[in-house]
Order: sequence, then C-alpha cells, then structure tokens
Amino acid sequence: MDTPLSTIAVVGLGTMGTGIAEVLTRAGREVIGIDVSEAAARQAVSSLEASTARAVLRDRITEQERRDILARFRTFSDLQAAADAELVIEVVPENYEIKQQVFRELDAVVSPTAILATGTNALSVTRLAAESQHPERVLGLHFFNPAPAMKLVEVVSSVLTAPPAVESVTRLARELGKEPVAVGDRPGFVADGLLFGYLNQAAAMYEANYASREDIDAAMKLGCGLPMGPLALLDLIGIDTARTVLEAMYAASHDRLHAPAPVLGQLSEAGLTGRKAGRGFYTYDAPGSQTTVPDALTPVDSAGAVAGRAVSSVGVAGSGTMASGIAEVFAKAGYAVVLAARSQEKADTAKARIAKSLERSVSKGRLTEEARDETLARITAAGSLDSFADVDLAVEAVAEDLEIKRELFATLDKVCKPGAVLATTTSSLPVVAVARVTSRPQDVIGMHFFNPAPAMKLVEVVRTVLTADDVHATVREVCVKVRKHPVDCGDRAGFIVNALLFPYLNNAIKMVEEHYATLDDIDAAMKLGGGYPMGPFELLDVVGLDVSLAIEKVLHSEFRDPGLAPAPLLEHLVAAGCLGRKTGRGFREYARR
Repeated sequence: MDTPLSTIAVVGLGTMGTGIAEVLTRAGREVIGIDVSEAAARQAVSSLEASTARAVLRDRITEQERRDILARFRTFSDLQAAADAELVIEVVPENYEIKQQVFRELDAVVSPTAILATGTNALSVTRLAAESQHPERVLGLHFFNPAPAMKLVEVVSSVLTAPPAVESVTRLARELGKEPVAVGDRPGFVADGLLFGYLNQAAAMYEANYASREDIDAAMKLGCGLPMGPLALLDLIGIDTARTVLEAMYAASHDRLHAPAPVLGQLSEAGLTGRKAGRGFYTYDAPGSQTTVPDALTPVDSAGAVAGRAVSSVGVAGSGTMASGIAEVFAKAGYAVVLAARSQEKADTAKARIAKSLERSVSKGRLTEEARDETLARITAAGSLDSFADVDLAVEAVAEDLEIKRELFATLDKVCKPGAVLATTTSSLPVVAVARVTSRPQDVIGMHFFNPAPAMKLVEVVRTVLTADDVHATVREVCVKVRKHPVDCGDRAGFIVNALLFPYLNNAIKMVEEHYATLDDIDAAMKLGGGYPMGPFELLDVVGLDVSLAIEKVLHSEFRDPGLAPAPLLEHLVAAGCLGRKTGRGFREYARR
C-alpha cells in the first residue's frame, strides 16, 4: 500500500467518474476508465477532449500536454482491465448491491496490495469493506462535483482500514492539488452530513408553501453568500440521489431533520429528478441543461396589482450598527430620514457612524463627495420618537428583545400619523406580537435587513395574518427603490434564512461535540466542498454565540423538534462569556483590539 499510485482505475464514468478521471490524467496518472456502458465511456472521452481543448485555448496547457493527457486515459467495459491498478476508485450508483458486486469482482482481479476506494457520500464504507476479502485496503475517497474545480476530498476510514492505505490516498489527494480531510465512517461524512440536512429543510419549507422556490433560493444566496440556492442545488445533485443520502443519514441518526421531505420522494417517483431529467424543482430547457425555463410555478409579475402607499419620508428607530446602516440605505436612495435614538447624543453618534461609512465609499471611488453631502443632509438625528410624527414609514431597529420592541411599537402607535407603515427588523421574533400592541396591526409588517445593511441585498418581507395588502405592496416597492431584493415569507420563527441557517450551524457544533471532526476540518469542508464563504464556526464567532443561541432557542420553541435543541457546547460557551469575536473568544480565540 506504500507504492506510488501511478496507475488508477475509475469504475463508473458518469459525471463524477469522468471528472475524477480528468483530475488524475492532468496530474500525470495513467487512468483506466471502466463502465459497462460503451456510450458512457465514449462520453467520458469526449468530455475530456472538450475540457482539454478549452484549456489549450485559454493557454493553461499546451497542445502537446493535451495529447499526453488524452493518451493517459483508456476506457474499457470489463473490470478485468483494473488488474494492474494500484488504486481503484468506484463511483457507480449509490446502491449497496451494485457497489458490493463491484468490490467482490475486484477482489478476484486486482493485486492484494491494491487499494480499493468507494466514492460514496451516503453508504457505509465499513459495510462495503466487510464484503471484501481484504477489508483493510478499503476506504472512502469522496470527491465533490465538479471534481476538477472543487478542492475538497474527504478521506474516509472504517474501523477496518489500514493506516498505510489512508496515508497513500491522502498523499495522492495533495499531489492532485486537493485538500484532504480525514473523517470517520458515517453517512454524509462532514460536508454532506451538514449540507443535506439543510437541503432537506429547504425542500420541506417549499413543500409547506411557506415561500416560493425562487424566494427560498434568492434568500440563501443573497442572505448567506452561497453560490447556489438549496432547491437549485438539489436539482443539480439529483433529487433521487439526495433522497438516498438522507435515507442513509436518517437510518443512522433518527433525527427528523434528516427524514427525507415527502416532496423528494414524490419528485423521485415521478422521474422528476432535477437537471439530468430536465425537470425537478425547476424546469430546464433540456435534460442535462442548466438553463431554466418558465413553468406553471414561475411567479407572475404582479406589480401594480395592489397599489402601495406613498412614501417620501422614513423614520429609523435605534442607534446601533443596523439602525445606522438602514438609515444610510434610505438616505442614499433619496428619502428624507429621521434617525431617532434614546438621546440626542446617541442619535448624533449614529449619524457620525453614517458619515464615516459614506467617507469610506468616497475614498474607494464608489460615491462622489457631492452625493455624500446630499445623503448626509437628508438625515436628521433626533433624541425622541416624537420626531416620527410625519414619517410615512417607521422602521424599528432596536435590541432583539420582544418587550423592548413591544414598548417601542406602542409608542409608534401614538406618535405616527394614520396610514404610516410600521416595520420591525426582527430576525426571529413574532411580528404579530409587536403588531398587537398597536391599534393598527394591519399597518405592521416585518422588514428584515441583513448586516451590513448598505452591502447586503436581501430583505425578508414578513407579513402577518393581519397585515394589509397595500402595506405589503408598499414595503416591496420601497425595497426595490432602495435597490434591495425582497423575498416574501410568513410570520414564523427564523423566516427563511435563519430557519435554514441555524440548524446547519447547530449540527456543525454537534459534530465537534461528538469528536467526529475538528473545527478546522469542518470549516474547510464547507468552504472547499460547499463553496460557502465562511465555515460554520467562523460564522458563529462573527454572528455572536449569544445571538446564535437565542435564535436556536426561538426555533426550538416554535417547532418543538428535538433536532433543533441548541447544542450543549453552545450553551456552555455562552454561559462562560465566550461569545465570539466581540469578546475575543468563542469557538476560537482572537487578538484583542
């Protein structure tokens, strides 16, 4: 097992197998591609020819290097071709019977020292190894799609795997330019173990008609910086594949968050498995295409169906970062803004923060000095909510405490003129609870901006069962005018983004609690394997562990799902005062400023 892995067989030449073959041939390995389908083998060769031709055009490789790469890739239809391979990677369909048959046949073909790797992301490596005559040489080698682009490779050991085999494939992964992460054998491993629970919750949210597929996907892309929305990603992965992974995860965890949403089964049984079928959550112009086309579920532009109220002046209540950011957004868009705090001094400090933000934009060439001055001139700092008497829209951005918000809305009800829209920026509290303290709950709505408000494009528009249609229309129109992307959601804990984000973060903490993987490996796995801008522990420390715990508690209280109970480690860190970057220590330690 210590021999150089220079000849490698790839069994299964679908999208993943072809991608792995390309990675190996480009790295100088001799690759034996094996597939029972001659058509799949031809397609794999064509794919490699096309990708290397593009690389030549882009001056990434020479024509001679391209010929060498193509010469190193040979295809066969019989497993006997793997006889001389030092490593065999199988990426056949996610089915125990199919994979076990492959391993049994390989035992009779390959050298006793050859390493056998399964590319599964859902099935038990231990169970597959137990079928082999040499279980010590069987491990998992999980690439991510598309294999040539994605840096992460999960190296999966079973209790039977010999350490030299792990060392050999780990070394190979590094030589391929990949980032190997060592993990134990459990369904989903690290990246998919966190990813698929999140995808499943998104499917359940869509199935419950809580939000449209477009709004769910836009919310997670714009609110979290993800490269794809969860429903579009399910279509890319394959809805049948996702269902298989979740079934395996649920069998191991018995966590309801992993129980496949019924819609996944319905779409799979109907053959609507995503891009490869031309239809899944979305409809595509052809099987295998990434281009979506309108269908019966595509939202119809209803602009003007209900007229919104006229808004020319806006009041923002609060003096923190979020309040000043929101005030800046409205002022830049041409609205007259009243920024009110508990004292004139706090209001002036908040306005000074806006001035600094605008000055940074000027220094970076994003804003002219004239636009800076005009924006600041539109903002009036005030030490009392009485200054909201004439505003058309009042936006509350104070502490995330229900009683504080209810008290403020009771005051807004007395101060604001009839017809004014009253909006709360809460990220997790029930909007209707603040609406009910007013005499005009029909005028109250949620308007959840994301931090930092000037940069983040998303606004979750949260209407209660009492919110008037013209109030909803008003806020959507205002969002467009301030260049934000509004998504509609109902008044329930977490709305879209936090309801999907925080269970994922909580599950990452549980992985650490169970000593399954380290903070660094989990963060690396999600950034390299999922394309996330930050790993879960980096994000938790930025958000604040106290804030995260509060949101987790709200979600658990609302949905009563045991899987949503905050991880004890999170509670312990908060109790110890380790709240993240703001205190210098959270999951990691930070230099004090």
